[in-house]
Amino acid sequence: MEFETEKTMEDLGKLAKVYREDELESMFASGSFLFDAMIIAPASMNTVAKIAHGIADNLITRTASVALKEGRRLVIVPRETPMSAIHLKNLMILAENGADIVLPAPAFYNRPESVDDMVNFVVGRVLDALRIEHSLYKRWEG
Repeated sequence: MEFETEKTMEDLGKLAKVYREDELESMFASGSFLFDAMIIAPASMNTVAKIAHGIADNLITRTASVALKEGRRLVIVPRETPMSAIHLKNLMILAENGADIVLPAPAFYNRPESVDDMVNFVVGRVLDALRIEHSLYKRWEG
């Protein structure tokens, strides 16, 4: 399995329980298992397209399908840029069906001083979508 990080599967296993994408017997793949929210970050356009069109062929797409059908929060952080009209239509389908789309675009109105500040802004916006309080970036004081 390839990751977009230098962490190994063993490293990730120390941080959290790790599931394989083929573990469709996982509790998360069932609508009867209660969970509050799901974040897919980064979300490839392949994953976005599958979810948008009801293809639940792995644990991520199945759990996202469960989140949508059960009215749970689903936050999608797409990674592609630029996006084609097809990408945008798939994201629109997800938004129309209750998903929150959080583009990983840093804001500059809060005057970031480092890459960490820009990353914290995006992470903060994801937490905002989940209505989780944080102090990762300075809020607008208009």
